[in-house]
Amino acid sequence: MTNLNPYISFRGDARAAMEFYQQALGGDLQVMTFGDMPGMLQDEAEQTLVMHAQLTTPGGLVLMASDTPGYMEYKTPQGVSVSLSGSDEAEIHAAWDKLADGATVSQDYGPAPWGGQFGMLTDRFGVDWMFSGGEGNA
Repeated sequence: MTNLNPYISFRGDARAAMEFYQQALGGDLQVMTFGDMPGMLQDEAEQTLVMHAQLTTPGGLVLMASDTPGYMEYKTPQGVSVSLSGSDEAEIHAAWDKLADGATVSQDYGPAPWGGQFGMLTDRFGVDWMFSGGEGNA
C-alpha cells in the first residue's frame, strides 16, 4: 500500500500547530525534537524544535510536520491546501469548527453547488485548509 500524506513545514510553531490539530482531529501525536537526535543542528539553541511530528487519527488520517532550523531556507508553499473530506458531514463540520478558531475564513462552510458542504480557511498557523463533507464525498 502506498500513502500520500501532507507534511507541513513550520518555523518554530510545529509543536503548537500539531497539538492544535490533535485537539481538532483527535488521534495519537508523536513528536521527536532535534535534541532527540544529537548532531543534527548547527545551532544548539534550536534543540527543542520539532524534527518530525506525526498525528495519526483513529480513522487513518496521517498529518506530519517539522520545524525548519535557522540554517535552512524556509519555504511556504503557495497554492497548496490540506483537504479534509468525507461522507460524514458532522465529523467534517466538527473539524471545521475547531480549526476555524483563530483562522481567516475565505469561504464559509456551507452548501456547495455540487452537493454536500464546503468551506475554506487559513488556520492560525498560516496553513490553508479545504473542507468537503456530506453526500458525494468519500
